[in-house]
Amino acid sequence: MTKQITLTIDGQKVTVPAGTTIMQAADNIGLHIPRLCFHQKLSSIGACRVCVVEVAGMKNFAPSCCTAATDGMVVKTNSQAVRKARRDIVELILDNHPRDCQICERNNNCDLQELANTLGIREFTYEGERKRYAVDQSAGITRDPEKCITCGKCVRVCSEIQGVNALSYAYRGFRTTVLPAFNMPIKDSVCINCGQCTLFCPTAAITETDATADVWRNLNDPAKTVIVQIAPAVRVALGEGFGFEPGVDKTYEAVTALRLMGFKVVFDTQFSADLTIMEEGHELIHRLKNNGKLPMITSCSPGWIKFCEHFHPEFLGNLSTCKSPQQMMGALIKTYYARKMKIDPANIYSVSIMPCTAKKFEASRPEMNASGYQDVDAVLTTRELIKMIKQAGIKFNELKGSEFDNPMGESTGAATIFGVSGGVMEAALRTAYEVITGQALPSIDFKAVRGFDGIKEASVDIAGTVIKVAVIYGMANVHKVFTEMEQGKRSYHFIEVMTCPGGCMGGGGQPYLPNQAEALDKAWYEKRAQGLYKIDELKKIRKSHENPQIKQIYQEFLKQPLGEVSHHLLHTHYHYRLPKGIASKVKDTVSI
Repeated sequence: MTKQITLTIDGQKVTVPAGTTIMQAADNIGLHIPRLCFHQKLSSIGACRVCVVEVAGMKNFAPSCCTAATDGMVVKTNSQAVRKARRDIVELILDNHPRDCQICERNNNCDLQELANTLGIREFTYEGERKRYAVDQSAGITRDPEKCITCGKCVRVCSEIQGVNALSYAYRGFRTTVLPAFNMPIKDSVCINCGQCTLFCPTAAITETDATADVWRNLNDPAKTVIVQIAPAVRVALGEGFGFEPGVDKTYEAVTALRLMGFKVVFDTQFSADLTIMEEGHELIHRLKNNGKLPMITSCSPGWIKFCEHFHPEFLGNLSTCKSPQQMMGALIKTYYARKMKIDPANIYSVSIMPCTAKKFEASRPEMNASGYQDVDAVLTTRELIKMIKQAGIKFNELKGSEFDNPMGESTGAATIFGVSGGVMEAALRTAYEVITGQALPSIDFKAVRGFDGIKEASVDIAGTVIKVAVIYGMANVHKVFTEMEQGKRSYHFIEVMTCPGGCMGGGGQPYLPNQAEALDKAWYEKRAQGLYKIDELKKIRKSHENPQIKQIYQEFLKQPLGEVSHHLLHTHYHYRLPKGIASKVKDTVSI
């Protein structure tokens, strides 16, 4: 039984388990101690010192986020001296921070801005030397070191949750900042572009690289046919930008908004998710029947693909060769749809709306041009779409829904759950089971692969053959599983990997959570996930191979899964990559 201790906080007795921090103890009795560097999912390092408190008998103020409470401790969280110390700390941070709140990406959703307001700071007290660093816009992630307050959240989420370690502190004292190794551009580093750092950053030191201006320019170009696709996870998060609860389905209102913005054609990425299942499911069956390389690992999450290329190239042959739904749709827009509608693909500008910042990197990969053109010309995150809807003056809350365009606007429930961890696995199993057995599934829901555990395992009996599967999210979890696979401790036939917590609905391009909402993220993500499962349940067709438009495109154009046309347009390859400038230093010791 855990030992209990009792302390006094601002005159109130509170009993908590031994090892509880002062901040946690205060939270338990409804006292919120201000914080900047703290997040409950990350290690506590006491970097910002905004959470300092007075502890009787201690000479100096204690950082409440990483100071353990002790029996009999007496704490003051709101004394005049503590309030002054916090103000001084925040005023010093503001002195070295750009004064561009009105035009900042995080305006009205910035922890530093809100903290300054809460503490009653109404003037810039200090005037001193400012740190100057160039903005890095070299990838789908933009890094602005001048807005960095060295809280270290980005460093810790990259290391502790994603296991990538693309960022670290550099220099010392006043000039301390956060940089990729050797201060190289992000595009040349081991960064996987997942964007989790953009969600954890309390200011706008790290954001997605904005594509809205280029999209607006093409929307206003009469020579361009601007076509857009929208991903599953976007539809249950988009409403958050307009005051709706997370998980509320805004699919068809989004279609209406996109048409009002000027998009000529609105397709559903869920159509190409169904197509992905057709190709990927048949690829799995082919590998199982022909002694192909196993386990087969899903390839629709671009952050995971880049992680594999950097850190686990020994598994590149295990990756499914299927492109992601985004890239499949992009290739078909500039081939199948262009021919069908007699449009010159050179005049098509293809846009995708994604919950993911890594999709920006994926669209720019040189191999994503099997149509003879770049498959996808621009990627907008959910946040960017919210911004564009507001820029267009559209009253989103008052919109009526409208349908997607054909012939790539119809989808099944299997495609919807692509947006949540375990969804790709479940969708693939629904199709693989029926293709292999020729029989209807006794139960369509594979609940063993659902949930918010970072590593999930299940066994599925298909016609007497037991298929062992795993579902993983978070790259630190991937490293753990892959290491144990190499040690012979784990063995699977099929693995789904998603880069972000909970899958795409927790993607780096999704709406920011409310300020200081570190305790809300799991509940927020669960609501989004339940929204996707509800859409799946309400769909008339819930298996990808039963989508009539999928049947049509195979009849008219693709002919058959894994066929010559689909292999050329819908499949790709990946390669081992090292950070630029480092490969030459290690090529003598590493096989490239």
